[in-house]
Amino acid sequence: MGITETVGESSAKKTRRRAPTTIQSLDADILCIIFSFLDLFDLVHCTVVCNSWHAVIKKLKLLQSSCRKMHQLGSTSLEQPHEIDVEDFAMKHHKMALLRGRIGIERWEAHSHRFSQCRMKKGLLLTGVGDKVMRLWSLNSYKCMEEYSLPDAASLIDFDFDESKIVGLVGTRISIWRRSGQRSIFPSREGTIPKGLCMRYIDPEAVVGCEDGTARVFDMYSKTCSQIIRTHGGPITCLSLSDNQLFLSGSSLGRVTVSDPLLDQPVATLKSTITAGGIQTICFNQGSNLAYSGTTAGYVSCWDLRKMRQLWENRVSPNVVYSIQQLRSDTSVMVAGGIDGVLRVIDQKSGRVLSSCIMDDKVSTVVRRQTQVVVEKRRGKRVSQDVEIDKIERKIRPQISCVAMGMKKVVTAHNGKFISVWKFNHS
Repeated sequence: MGITETVGESSAKKTRRRAPTTIQSLDADILCIIFSFLDLFDLVHCTVVCNSWHAVIKKLKLLQSSCRKMHQLGSTSLEQPHEIDVEDFAMKHHKMALLRGRIGIERWEAHSHRFSQCRMKKGLLLTGVGDKVMRLWSLNSYKCMEEYSLPDAASLIDFDFDESKIVGLVGTRISIWRRSGQRSIFPSREGTIPKGLCMRYIDPEAVVGCEDGTARVFDMYSKTCSQIIRTHGGPITCLSLSDNQLFLSGSSLGRVTVSDPLLDQPVATLKSTITAGGIQTICFNQGSNLAYSGTTAGYVSCWDLRKMRQLWENRVSPNVVYSIQQLRSDTSVMVAGGIDGVLRVIDQKSGRVLSSCIMDDKVSTVVRRQTQVVVEKRRGKRVSQDVEIDKIERKIRPQISCVAMGMKKVVTAHNGKFISVWKFNHS
């Protein structure tokens, strides 16, 4: 019996020793030592991880100390440290990185066939349209996390995703892929709604822009069309949804409408002051209540949705602008990409092009051992505003069919097999 007890006690001790140590078990002094090795921007990230980390960083004035080292704040702020608006500070650093930072580009073959669209959320990237599958990637490891096959022989037209599901416009039906692997599709028969050209989704509704000029609102839970709104006299080419249930739609006729799913007609129609081609892309900034559109003639326009009037319109490219994006919390800059392959950083308030970026032609290839993904590494370079784009080699400026924006990074699709991640490093 004595031996049995000894063995039991020894096993219990081993079990206790194997218990993992969590980050919560570290005291403030140890956390302070760890945080002191971080640069300013990583420190800002840490303040929003949890309340305890925020309290340690705030109490020990680590942000102010790091600001002094990096000379990011003026002399008054340095002499009398005040509370730092973390979000505002992060957006300013993000802007400076886009305008002045070194540009590193990592590219890999995401599909075996051409694809044109990408969506990015919380470190994940979803790619598709053109291929028979969609793929979900980790932006940390470039590992393909999941692959979603299309039903039958239908073509994927547009898609979006959130934490639990992927929603896609497939032919004339909507398909829902659960992250667990289950798939459902509705309506039950192909052709029961007009041909859809674009789709956007915010739970619990998806809005489909159709060729006949109608926008159709679908409830994801009842799987029914809850509203049909005639928004345009021509095809709807792009959509953008807001958190307050309004949605914007652009048409091939060059107009933008603002609609409410609860009403059967548009709230307002926004007209360009210039005949600037059809609307190719549109996005809405929740923070400023401003909407931006890009056209087939290379113009980008801005509307104030509180007053329903245009603020500015500027030709940023000699060719079509396929995609424009900004960070949700950023009211200073946005990025635009189009057929000429130039990634442009644009001032949201004036429409002025602040920086134009292309890829360098020098390539170094590496293999990520964990994922076996072959990654091309390039540098990006900035070009002056007066340079003749057509004289730059086409191979270093593949057309940009879609952009997705993250903090100090931009992901671009090129209507080819490769996806590109542009990383802007400003120290």
